[in-house]
Amino acid sequence: MGAAITRIASFAPIEGDSVRVLILGSMPGVQSLATSEYYAHPRNSFWKIMAAIVGFPVSATYEDRIFALKSGRIALWDVLHSCVRIGSLDANIDADSIKTNDFRTFLRRHPSIEVVCFNGAAAQKCYNAHVLPTLKNCRAKYVRLPSTSPAHASLSFDAKITAWRAAICAPYDY
Repeated sequence: MGAAITRIASFAPIEGDSVRVLILGSMPGVQSLATSEYYAHPRNSFWKIMAAIVGFPVSATYEDRIFALKSGRIALWDVLHSCVRIGSLDANIDADSIKTNDFRTFLRRHPSIEVVCFNGAAAQKCYNAHVLPTLKNCRAKYVRLPSTSPAHASLSFDAKITAWRAAICAPYDY
């Protein structure tokens, strides 16, 4: 007998006041879903990269990491609200099961967002296909960044930090 296929759901956004940067993943992995924490897999480099950019200790508690993101005017969310996926790989998302988060409301709530950063290609692909056509007058710049997932190790850690820092710290003029 095979395993039951169930729908999984992402988390509420991490958002503070005057958000300038929105970082989007696709859908939390199995370990993140189990702990109810973004990027909980110990080999995912997201929090190490954020520690280097935002300036908190890598050993900081999850709550302190969230505080640091909010203080840095960085919001964190996922493109997908829910989907059917076996395991943690984005490639295993059932395309017919995709339900996206409500970005129209989120972006209205945060008009100060200057850049939307995608944590890898899958997040950008889902956003472009399912969210972008529903938005009007979004002035943010869109940047796809190298995935922090341990499944995507083609770039060195230092190269990832360089790319992420350039996107998050750049001034955006319109």
